[in-house]
Parts: sequence; C-alpha cells; structure tokens
Amino acid sequence: MKNLALKFIRVACLSLIGLFVQFSAHAQCAMCRASVENNVSNGETTIGAGLNNGILYLFVMPYLIAAVIGFLWYRTAKKKKAKLAIR
Repeated sequence: MKNLALKFIRVACLSLIGLFVQFSAHAQCAMCRASVENNVSNGETTIGAGLNNGILYLFVMPYLIAAVIGFLWYRTAKKKKAKLAIR
C-alpha cells in the first residue's frame, strides 16, 4: 500500500510540473492565419482543411497517450493483484 501511495505522489508531482511548464509558441499563429486568409481569398481551401486536421491531431495525442498509460497501469495493477491473491 505504501508503494502505491509513493507511485501516486510521483505521478501527481509529474502532472503538476507538466501543467505549469509553458513554452512560448505565439509566433506561428499570425503566420498560419495569414497563410489561410491568402489561400481562402484565392479560392483554395485545402490549406485551411489541412491546418484543421493538424489542430485535431495535436488535440487528440495527449489524451491518447494518457489513455495508453492508464491502460498499462491498470493491467499491471490487475496482474499484481491476481498474483497476491494466489499466495
């Protein structure tokens, strides 16, 4: 039980660190917007669609990674629990 609490504290600390670390990436917003506006005014909408797909990709990846880590953690805990029940 103590080991599980220690792991929880580690995960919580790493999550908090990840939450408060920030990287500045404001320069790209104006460039992307100008590119999309120029292409849309010329009648070409494929660049905007590609940009939207990129945004969705970036949006989904953190949740997918968290889900995989959660599943692996659950599976490991289930195996440990079954192993302790056999003893």
